[in-house]
Amino acid sequence: MASIGLKKLIEKMKLENLTTDVDVSAKRLTQTDLNRPALQLTGFFEHFDAARLQVVGFVEHTYLEGLDEAKKHEMYDQLLSYDIPAIVYCRDLQPDAYFLEAATKRNIPILSTKQTTSAFMAETIRWLNVQLAPCISVHGVLVDVFGEGLLITGESGIGKSEAALELVKRGHRLVTDDVVEIRRVSEETLIGSAPDITKHFIELRGIGIIDIKALYGASSVKDTQSIDLVIRLEDWDKEKEYDRLGLEESYTEYLGNKVVCHNIPIRPGRNLAVICESAAVNHRQKKMGYNAAQELYARVQKSLTRKREED
Repeated sequence: MASIGLKKLIEKMKLENLTTDVDVSAKRLTQTDLNRPALQLTGFFEHFDAARLQVVGFVEHTYLEGLDEAKKHEMYDQLLSYDIPAIVYCRDLQPDAYFLEAATKRNIPILSTKQTTSAFMAETIRWLNVQLAPCISVHGVLVDVFGEGLLITGESGIGKSEAALELVKRGHRLVTDDVVEIRRVSEETLIGSAPDITKHFIELRGIGIIDIKALYGASSVKDTQSIDLVIRLEDWDKEKEYDRLGLEESYTEYLGNKVVCHNIPIRPGRNLAVICESAAVNHRQKKMGYNAAQELYARVQKSLTRKREED
């Protein structure tokens, strides 16, 4: 099961640890969903998912403030009897001393944020969905071209890195070279990123490793990018029939998600950067409702119909 350290969430969301004696480095999150323990604070613990991060907002805090001390302590003890990864108080609300003491004894971190409850939950769920998403690594190059994520694949040495370098020189942004970590954040979206060790680096045979960020500036790189289009480079085969119209889309699949894929034959004289740019713009046009191949087909059909009428 995928997991992520609670410490990373604390750093990402700028949370304050109110239980300083609790070691948060040993705590890990395994669930992308959060829980507001409103029902649990009334005593209903059936179907309680204690593995989720618990969030206390204004409503829960106000309810607890209205309870007498004995009842409040009973609810605290019952809630903290579960193995909860952490409890977050939103809106800069502060738990009472008994709750902090009881949480410290049970090694449960109590955190605080100034954010509103809805805003904190939305951003945390979005971030956890990315961090805990199923992940695979593939051999290729990922570049942001006109806002479209182009995953360039192909055999080693076919020219993927050279194409990426030319795209960077033309103003586009490199995400990763050689190894692409792909995460399935939803049934519609795949996100690609670079391993920390190779981030912003490109390998060019005959030259070696170059640092794209150092050479071309911060605007030439990007940490993550959705994968919208796959371009598979292959050696030109004169015996093979290549698609010349593009009326039907071809797809490839990663982690169960289908992505449009173009097979591009390579031969001397072909400008890969221009081809990649054209593919990205054409893909964007299709998403906006315009398909050049279908437009050409419609014109041909219209011309044939007109000729038949004239005959």
